[in-house]
Amino acid sequence: MLFQTQKTALKPLTTAHLAQTMTLLEYSNDELRQEIESALANNPALELSDEKRCPTCNRRLIGNQRCPVCSSPNHVHDEEPIIFISPRTDFTPKGKEIYQDEIDPEEWTASIEDLATFVLRQIAPELAPEDRKIAAHLLSALDEDGLLTITLVEVAKYHHVPLSRVKQVQELIQRADPIGVGSLSPSEALLIQVKILEENSHYVPPKTADAIMEGMDLLCKRGFTELGKKINKSTKEVSRIVDFIGKNLNPYPARAYWGDSYGNQEPNQYYEESDIIISLLDDSPDTPLVVEIVAPYAGALRVNPLFQKAISDAPGEKSEQWESDFYQATLLVKCIQQRNNTMVRLMNHLVTIQRKYILGGNAYLVPITRSQIAKDLNLHESTISRAVAGKAVQLPNKRIIPLSNWFDRSLQIRTEIIQLVSEEKEPLNDTQLTEILIEKGYQVARRTVAKYRDLEGIPPSRLRNSRQIVSA
Repeated sequence: MLFQTQKTALKPLTTAHLAQTMTLLEYSNDELRQEIESALANNPALELSDEKRCPTCNRRLIGNQRCPVCSSPNHVHDEEPIIFISPRTDFTPKGKEIYQDEIDPEEWTASIEDLATFVLRQIAPELAPEDRKIAAHLLSALDEDGLLTITLVEVAKYHHVPLSRVKQVQELIQRADPIGVGSLSPSEALLIQVKILEENSHYVPPKTADAIMEGMDLLCKRGFTELGKKINKSTKEVSRIVDFIGKNLNPYPARAYWGDSYGNQEPNQYYEESDIIISLLDDSPDTPLVVEIVAPYAGALRVNPLFQKAISDAPGEKSEQWESDFYQATLLVKCIQQRNNTMVRLMNHLVTIQRKYILGGNAYLVPITRSQIAKDLNLHESTISRAVAGKAVQLPNKRIIPLSNWFDRSLQIRTEIIQLVSEEKEPLNDTQLTEILIEKGYQVARRTVAKYRDLEGIPPSRLRNSRQIVSA
């Protein structure tokens, strides 16, 4: 978050090891493979061993064999997951060989839906036909942070419409995910997020909106005393407000869309292959889940031992370069090992928490946040965000989903809406759906229900009848 980052990012943690590990952690497997292949091509100190070994226990492996030690449970009926690292070649579909030159690379890349399209798809059902051009104009003017680069007056003049009409379209955009997108400034994005949290009955410290409006600069500088005088609050109360903003709000909504904070969304991606494979040990729901974390060239990448021995005999003009090559090679190998260790810790914790969701579907998702996981594992929240971003998981039912879905706090509610609509005898309107959800323990506003219904492609009650069943 904005204010958390300013507080912690300047600590002396940016060593070469940490910096490279964080970079590698954010890579998908394809990106990591390309990084390794580039390093192999440019650094003579790196090599791939002909002898394949388990990257965890160093046991020698034959072909694409799983490590018989790391992939086996201590107790067959233990629900603790089995987590281990495997090279990508382990996941070639059985009975089907894939030849690289037979595949069009474009067929294997993720298809990404940009932010403007993502937002437009959400608001389309509520958007009047005559306002579509205005919405498209606004969405095409978003910067990389999700904020507008043009004024509403400019848009009104261009389309020859009242400013109030443009403002209505903007407000519709701001209420889409990620909340606050289409705002004119970071403070405006924060204010709309506060408003929506309050509408959804979430606790917001008193005077939070005033603090944002009156003292954005003071918030960034942590000028608690001066800000407290402006909004008539004690320094302690201001500190609570700042802490709330840092943990729950994001002044740059598009960063949330890419998976960094508020809303925990990332671009919709349709994956052809996975970074993590989850399966049942013996096809029984009572046995452990087997989690294979794909790591390209795992157990094969190493520092060339002959190169290490030759450094002491390097010619004078080559000595510095060879030492640099050796250092970079050693650093890369260590950072990849650290990346793998972090992924193992993360997936062990997540799979333990989300076992019922993995086996039973969206209705069983346990609401968790990156911040909560970071605290549980004693890691920085940015480390968890990097580990989650861009990763795809194959579930036991062979469905491939983004790992970020495991942090989607709306998924349970959307699944419940689908279930309610599928079982309705007479069409339930959004108010009725909201009342039922509240009875079931979900604190949700009618507008939010309408948005989630639209996201699931369910038409309003007036446009559906009891024969139009929506399936999950």
